[in-house]
Amino acid sequence: MKITYSVPAVLLMLCTAALGAPSAEKIQAQYRSAAPTSWGERVAGVITRAPVGEKVVFFTFDACGGAGGSGADSRLIALLRREKVPATLFINSRWIDAHPALFAGLAKDPLFSIQNHGTSHRPLSVTGRRVYGIRGTDSPRGVYDEIMGCDAKIFSLTGKHPRFFRSGTAFYDDVAVKIASALGYKIAGFDVLGDGGATFSAARIAAAAVRIRPGSIVIYHMNQPKKATFAGLARVIPQMKKQGWRFARMEEYF
Repeated sequence: MKITYSVPAVLLMLCTAALGAPSAEKIQAQYRSAAPTSWGERVAGVITRAPVGEKVVFFTFDACGGAGGSGADSRLIALLRREKVPATLFINSRWIDAHPALFAGLAKDPLFSIQNHGTSHRPLSVTGRRVYGIRGTDSPRGVYDEIMGCDAKIFSLTGKHPRFFRSGTAFYDDVAVKIASALGYKIAGFDVLGDGGATFSAARIAAAAVRIRPGSIVIYHMNQPKKATFAGLARVIPQMKKQGWRFARMEEYF
């Protein structure tokens, strides 16, 4: 089954031109015959950690959208604000549509960096490869649309283009990573699985934080208010502050 997208073509073209990136047609022509040779969360070109020696950590939060993924963890957001923890937020187009007012408030808050979590929350692939039962984008044009559709939505609402992308599932093939780079994007992976896709208990979230090293990128979720991410981080953040950790947004170092 062919994957289709509904982002206005004119808006996509305007955003592509503003970034000085190749058009959808050029992307399709350049990469249509490219065959992937690698697949996963740590394909070459995916950033997983900053090369720093200081005790700085990057907390990132996904907002995935769609059926079962369009919740908003208001307690978690309030915790980050109360503790003054800067964070990088990867937000999917569907989540923005579900929470326009909340998104506007997050985008205006200097504590947070708004980044791109895709148009339809798919793995980034040129072959339609699946992971966790989710079918990936299935062509170079599909990769373009998955990235630039969300880019266009965020730009239309904030006047700013994101510079980092994380796909739904955080899986990629190497051709898709090259396409993202051609579009001016850095791929944000992670080296610490913070909440297991919002499946970890609070105790397990606290245990996962022990693996954080200087420069770690930690992945959490802000779209599952009934899960334990808030409770876990309510333990983790005060403890890390006592240990001398500093929290930063990815754009400050990459």
